Amino acid sequence: MSPGFDYTRFTSLERFMITVAVMAATVMQVLDTTITSVALPYMAGDLGASPDQISWVLTSYLVASAIIMPLTGYFTDKFGQREYLLFSVGLFVVASALCGISENLVQIIGFRLLQGVAGAALVPLSQAIMIQVFPPDQRGKAMAIWGMGVMVGPILGPTIGGWITQTIDWRWTFYINLPVGLFALAAISRFAPRVPRKKGRTMDWTGFILLGFAIGGVQYVLDRGNQDDWFSSPIIIAAALIAIVSALFFLWLSFIPNRAPVFSLSIFRDNNFTLANGIMILMGLGMFGAIYVQPLMLEREMGYPVLTTGLALAPRGIASMVAMMVVGRIINYVDTRLIIGFGIFLSLVGSWGMMQYNLNIDTWQVVWPLLFQGAGIGMIFVPLSTIAFSTLAPQFAAEAAGLFSLIRTVGSSIGISIVATLVSRHAQAAWNQLGGGITLENPLTWQYLAPLHLAPNTPAGAAILSQTLMAQSDMLAYHDAFVLIFVSFLIMIPVVLAFRKQRKRTTRPPAHPVAD
Repeated sequence: MSPGFDYTRFTSLERFMITVAVMAATVMQVLDTTITSVALPYMAGDLGASPDQISWVLTSYLVASAIIMPLTGYFTDKFGQREYLLFSVGLFVVASALCGISENLVQIIGFRLLQGVAGAALVPLSQAIMIQVFPPDQRGKAMAIWGMGVMVGPILGPTIGGWITQTIDWRWTFYINLPVGLFALAAISRFAPRVPRKKGRTMDWTGFILLGFAIGGVQYVLDRGNQDDWFSSPIIIAAALIAIVSALFFLWLSFIPNRAPVFSLSIFRDNNFTLANGIMILMGLGMFGAIYVQPLMLEREMGYPVLTTGLALAPRGIASMVAMMVVGRIINYVDTRLIIGFGIFLSLVGSWGMMQYNLNIDTWQVVWPLLFQGAGIGMIFVPLSTIAFSTLAPQFAAEAAGLFSLIRTVGSSIGISIVATLVSRHAQAAWNQLGGGITLENPLTWQYLAPLHLAPNTPAGAAILSQTLMAQSDMLAYHDAFVLIFVSFLIMIPVVLAFRKQRKRTTRPPAHPVAD
């Protein structure tokens, strides 16, 4: 607990209003990681971008948030917790409005970067405030509410985004933040607690800049590599070298004695914390990779309207929410490793179901894998957060809380980039492979068009063949992406087996996890 801070001074009404305010800010921030996913094809058309370019709308937001997140504690101590939260929410609202009025790809990526910068502090600060204002016997319930917002928000994003895009316009996926953000500003300014500033707080700016270059360089290589033909491009080579050199220098500085780094690498000596972060990175691939692929598949290949796409994806969020509620009730009685293991099993079943997708499936065949994967992810996240801190030394809990959020964000961004690159490259490879058999000399080509009374050497016949070839090539690429997602969950199994049994009395993140 922060010095001089007394949670008993809050009434039940004040706790309720604080919860509503900070959760509005939290859900607004995490929702924006995916709310635009179903609108990406519409954005691409309006802004003149290719499918792999438009994925930057998702990844630019995540990578900016990841880079700025280590500064949360510094700015909180420097300017005050409530003041920094108000500034972050206000800047997020402004950036959202600018995203909505963007006229080209460069503008929306730039404003999404600004939005990510503003949103970096919202999740860790909301967690800190929720812990501060609730008494110890109610903090478990408070963290369950917070965790539900952090995980369910991104999963429900495609559904909400689909409804907004079809009924209004994709730009309103950003404008919707204005009334929510203004409400959060008013409520936070009225009810949020004040926490004393910490004088003499310093920041390892050299380490922070090196960390930013490392994260940004990796993200740039993943985002631009496919378009620039990977390491045949001097720019990609330069970005990769910058990322590697920055990471090595960051590690070197972190081991210098008597120096206060951005975060202490000794945290990773804890087996459970390190393994939990590994699973979190894999979840970024499994969860956000699927969130990126499925709207593209449903809208582009199967002709689903954007609202129908959002509704078809909603069961994943509902299943995840139900699973998290169940976990909240059983986590004190069941070994967390068993809960995580069962969650991985459910996710594997769902991912296997996605591997069976084809161009002739009905809506139920789309939905049932989402139910399994959503429930699985919900059963992984809450106990994973618990076991990550279960064997950690108390003095590292504050730093570890921020680092855990950072790795979750970076994993999400990298997961989207990897899947987007795989889909783009494998679709092109499948096009070349399948297209080699479509010739005038191949009798199957003529047989395919015969029921339509068309010939392959006519414009209409050639157009049908091209459209079919594109759909089949894209579908093969999506299948490969779902295979990768399946493998990402499969890799989690030996990681869970390596977890150590947690202490009977777990180490909680401190009351002010971002400020120490």
